[in-house]
Amino acid sequence: MGNGQAIQKIFGRPKAVIGMIHLLPLPGSPRYGGDTELILERAVEEALTYKKEGIHGVMLENMHDRPYPKRTADPAVTAMTAVAARLVKKETGLPTGIQILAGANKEALAAALAAGADFIRAEGFVFAHVADEGIIEADAGSLLRYRRQIGAGHIAVFADIKKKHAAHTLTGDTSLADHARAAAFFLADGLVVTGTETGRPAEPQDVRSVREAVTLPVLVGSGLTPDNLAYYFPFAHGFIAGSWMKRDGRWENPVDRRRVRAFMDAFRELESSNREGHV
Repeated sequence: MGNGQAIQKIFGRPKAVIGMIHLLPLPGSPRYGGDTELILERAVEEALTYKKEGIHGVMLENMHDRPYPKRTADPAVTAMTAVAARLVKKETGLPTGIQILAGANKEALAAALAAGADFIRAEGFVFAHVADEGIIEADAGSLLRYRRQIGAGHIAVFADIKKKHAAHTLTGDTSLADHARAAAFFLADGLVVTGTETGRPAEPQDVRSVREAVTLPVLVGSGLTPDNLAYYFPFAHGFIAGSWMKRDGRWENPVDRRRVRAFMDAFRELESSNREGHV
């Protein structure tokens, strides 16, 4: 069975909840509002809300920048993400992660290094898939070489496998467990399992099959709620919570402190009653 070494190292605990901060539209994106200070203020405000309710870490993502370019990001996006992440880390002291869409993994890694962040979430790490943005090919080889080149070996790479918002006909003859083993072989630090799109739950059996296939930390990356958390708790090390934490359960809305509190209450109850099942 798998172990949570990277989770333990980053978060100082065997299981961790990571709260999503969906940055307001960044410079250069179609809906950018022209106020960089507002972007930073919202990011810090949401991070502090998460911290007050006892969350274990946060991750920043440019989800409002839709439609996303494929495998690249404007330098202004990378820079703003780095500045926001550094402020969040400074103000909260929480372990901090970065994802830059779509599949801009090198830019995320560069931003994480500049921000003093702890991990990135990487799309398209192994195999190829057809995303909203087009065909995404694997980048593990170039990404990890870039990580070494810039001296960012301390920044963990949590890789999505058979990710959401994508078609996987190209790899229809390979199972989720096959993808997990490939990502582990290609030196991912953890694996993210999702549903079919943002806010859609992952299949509990998918999480379990990945857990049984590798010795890497397994993270659930979509559709988490206080009601379904128990299905994943025995098999996962990380819980990336976004949509449910927001007002009315919609990812595009601000973080709702009452929802964060309810989620963390559910997590703590499970943690207390399952201590013997820690992984």
